Amino acid sequence: MIFMLMICNFYAKAQQGVKVNGSVIDDNGKPLKRAIISLLHSGNRSLIKADLSDDNGQFEISSTASGSFLLSYSAIGFETYYSPVFELASGQSFTALVVNLKIASKQLQDVTVTSRKPLIQIKAGKTVFNVQNSINATGSSAFELLQKSPGITVDNNDNISVKGKLGVKVYIDGKMIQLTAEDLAAYLKSINSNDIEAIETITNPGAEYDASGSTGIINIRLRKNNNLGTNGSFTAVIIQGITPKANGALNVNYRNRKINIFSNAGLSFGRNETNIIAPRTQKDTTYDQRLQQVSYNKNYNLKAGVDFFINKKQTIGIMNTSNFSIDDYTSYGTTAIYYQPTNNYSKKLDATNEIPKRRTNINTNLNYRYADTSGREINFDADYGLFRGRAKSYQPNYYIDKDNILLAEIITRNSTPTNIDIYTGKLDIVLPKKKNKFGFGVKFSYVKTNNTLDFFNEISGTTTKVPERSYNFIYKENVNAAYATYHNQLNLKWTVRAGLRVEQTNSEGILVRGDGDIQTDNNVKRSYFSLFPSAVLTWTASEKNSFNLSYSRRIDRPNYQTLNPYEMKLDELTYVKGNSFLRPQYTDNVELSHTWKSKVNTSVSYSQVKDFATQTVDTLKNYTYALAKNLATQNISAFSISSPLTITKWWNGFVNLFANYLIFNGKVNENTVSLKAFTYGGFTQHSFALGKDYTAEISGYFNGPAPLSPTLIAKSVGALDIGFQKLLFQKKATIKITATDVFRTSVPFRAGTDFGGLVLNFWVTRESQTARVSFSYRFGSNKIKGARKRESGLETESKRIQAN
Repeated sequence: MIFMLMICNFYAKAQQGVKVNGSVIDDNGKPLKRAIISLLHSGNRSLIKADLSDDNGQFEISSTASGSFLLSYSAIGFETYYSPVFELASGQSFTALVVNLKIASKQLQDVTVTSRKPLIQIKAGKTVFNVQNSINATGSSAFELLQKSPGITVDNNDNISVKGKLGVKVYIDGKMIQLTAEDLAAYLKSINSNDIEAIETITNPGAEYDASGSTGIINIRLRKNNNLGTNGSFTAVIIQGITPKANGALNVNYRNRKINIFSNAGLSFGRNETNIIAPRTQKDTTYDQRLQQVSYNKNYNLKAGVDFFINKKQTIGIMNTSNFSIDDYTSYGTTAIYYQPTNNYSKKLDATNEIPKRRTNINTNLNYRYADTSGREINFDADYGLFRGRAKSYQPNYYIDKDNILLAEIITRNSTPTNIDIYTGKLDIVLPKKKNKFGFGVKFSYVKTNNTLDFFNEISGTTTKVPERSYNFIYKENVNAAYATYHNQLNLKWTVRAGLRVEQTNSEGILVRGDGDIQTDNNVKRSYFSLFPSAVLTWTASEKNSFNLSYSRRIDRPNYQTLNPYEMKLDELTYVKGNSFLRPQYTDNVELSHTWKSKVNTSVSYSQVKDFATQTVDTLKNYTYALAKNLATQNISAFSISSPLTITKWWNGFVNLFANYLIFNGKVNENTVSLKAFTYGGFTQHSFALGKDYTAEISGYFNGPAPLSPTLIAKSVGALDIGFQKLLFQKKATIKITATDVFRTSVPFRAGTDFGGLVLNFWVTRESQTARVSFSYRFGSNKIKGARKRESGLETESKRIQAN
């Protein structure tokens, strides 16, 4: 640590910048304390640095930037003032004239000034959905909020895509949650909107981010209290769908100038129901499958941490985030079987599956941060994360003929414990020098997963283990990474940012079958080295127009347990199988974006994915199974446009539209696939200030038909939500009433395939139409003091966890 500080001090001595000082007074000529003075770029008035005037009304701002500037002066109860433009070169200083701020012409007594971010913010390469400002987010889980976010869609298998493109990675507070679709969905459903501050979608992350995620990343920022003193909030939500559900959260925070102690606790519970109709024809047989899935959930979330402010420059902190999930799942299925040429009824399969599941996610982070006023910064993170999954399945299958006579009885059981441990350490350094900014970093990660499947047959009440269908799969992975970034504002119009990340990966998967038989995929070792360049060129053409040209290369490694080759039965005729030979896929992204008047953002992009990996559906005898494979090369051309809409003083909105053209070229089960598809969609949100602390909101989305894989096409889907909000008790309390999917247009989710001798269509219906009532109350101190933001080191690894 001393060595790193010596490096920072060396650069500080070699660094020059600009200094701006001055003073501000009120109408009586007295010094104005606590006024905000902001140093701005003259072209687009973007913030460089800000300061508060002292007791004598004086201020001084230092910055490494140079060029053309102006100053903004503001204070509560006074009119904002902008200074004339002035030029400064590196090493120069400037003393501004004394500024006399005028009292605002209209003042209110006992006014409370609050800062409210827009619901949607569009930034270069990033879209921010400020959840706390959305009425229709009330009572939603993080998973449901993703479906409401601009450009994000979720299919029937809980796969998440951005602007029609799969491969996005989901982060929680800057750390990647590396789960399969099923378990990622289960985890996100356990986090409710009361604990979420914002959802960020970043399409072209820089080299400082892990290289995983071909489409980019979605970062879900959880709330962290920003006030001095003791304060917090309480929220309770009741949801009525097919059945009632509820969730609640309690946030308590204590902060002074030396320490910040924060804690969040959340609980959600309820019954959820999904109905599936999935008729399929393979060879000469039609299987008309009908399935009802019922899940009783209880989710507990705990987050606690402490930050110690050593001095103005150094902070050390520890944080623990825990999630405990109980999910008692039962499916009730019946499959009528017909001889397809004559459509004669043959028999039916009645099957149930009872799976009590227990999941535990615990992540602990130790962080050290050094930051000074010149922009130098050091961040060190050490993390340990664990995932524990426990599930047992009881699955009776009964074949019954047309006369309702039992033909066969097959009863199976299994136990699938999962243990995953993740260790990471990372160091990030930012060193500004004149107009340049350099970034460096290293990261180490080690992951070990231990997955077991014990399979049993039950005959005449006697349970017997089946060794040839029982497995133990151990997977180990080590990734070593380093990166360097460079940022330079060439002049007032041009800015360049570039980076290079290198990653070296070693992995090994070991499969041991219960009877000791050697399998072809019993040991798979890999070692590979990858380069991930990235660059962004920004041109501020005028005060109204700016352009960004960006490029990045990304990687998608398989989820840990997608590599697990054993089979997981859904019923006697349907199962899912892992693939030890699944390779990483690589994506090259190029994007050109234009921003007009800091509002309308338009982008065109092109992506090429090599070794494109997705789940395929295949048949074997009378079985149907899903298997992930590297299939093809995928090319995507995309267009999007988004903008906030200020319609009147009381009506504000936002709209986002996108369109993609996708091309797949490759092979599926030795059959050549060449697919071209046009996809499109949109999102809109409108908020209305109704007066007397009443507000209302309408939001909705629509996604056109889109391929889920080269052989599976989803039908169009959309939904509309409405909500109302009322502030109470001197604006310390809020009550919200929301209706989701008002016209019930998001269900059923429909998709189908006709490929390789399999014709499959399915309809999935979930509890999308709900009524929700939320009450929240804020208590404690309102003295605002910005809390530090930090990311832990488990950015990539924890997202690749899967539990059965």
